[in-house]
Amino acid sequence: MVKVVGIDPGLAGTGIGVIEGNTQKILGYSFGSIATKAKDPINFRLNTIYSKVLNFLCEQKPDHVVIEDIYSLEKYPGSGIMLGKVSGVILVATYKAGLSVEEIPVREVKKIISGNGSADKYQVERSVRNLLKHKKPIRPFHASDALGLALTGYYRYK
Repeated sequence: MVKVVGIDPGLAGTGIGVIEGNTQKILGYSFGSIATKAKDPINFRLNTIYSKVLNFLCEQKPDHVVIEDIYSLEKYPGSGIMLGKVSGVILVATYKAGLSVEEIPVREVKKIISGNGSADKYQVERSVRNLLKHKKPIRPFHASDALGLALTGYYRYK
């Protein structure tokens, strides 16, 4: 049995997806997100994400963790910096949990999951839903993105 956790970093919402299988067939999955409040100080929000991710990883004991690699749009460099802070606390949480982690660019995940490296959130969510035979839309989108990361890690797991 293989368990892979995918994490989509975000300050307002960090998506988490879990894929379990026997390397030939996916046998189970789950998803959710960690939300923080905009009115709270940044250090408090980062600590919330760190603590919840660390607790989750210690409970789940996955074989592998995959997180979205950081990117920054030239138009919004501040968003890339904040995403880097969130990603940093997640990387520390995986280290503290004693787990291996892989960072994968979002375009690569989109290409693997939907066949289109430029797919939008709706296309990725539909592709993830179809791959998992999940009947209802997966929300929030951070959760479907995290499942896409977990699926990519699962497909690559040796």
